Amino acid sequence: MNKSELITSIAEKSGLTKKDAESALNAFMKSVEEALTSGDKVQLVGFGTFEVRERKARKGRNPRNPQEVIDIPASKAPVFKAGKTLKEAVNK
Repeated sequence: MNKSELITSIAEKSGLTKKDAESALNAFMKSVEEALTSGDKVQLVGFGTFEVRERKARKGRNPRNPQEVIDIPASKAPVFKAGKTLKEAVNK
């Protein structure tokens, strides 16, 4: 499912117009982005949790030249952890 299909699905299930559904989805995505960039996590009980995890700096191999060792810098990565209800729904 891509973004436009998701907007259509939201509009059908909520009774909103596609334009209103798109605005709601964009507002949700922007709110999650702002929370994560400020260091917070977003917890939706039953659905899941969005959070940022730290990745340590490490050594790696250059894929073009496997003998060459390269330094991979530390970074932050957004992650989503599915909630119990979502996991159960997917595994039915």
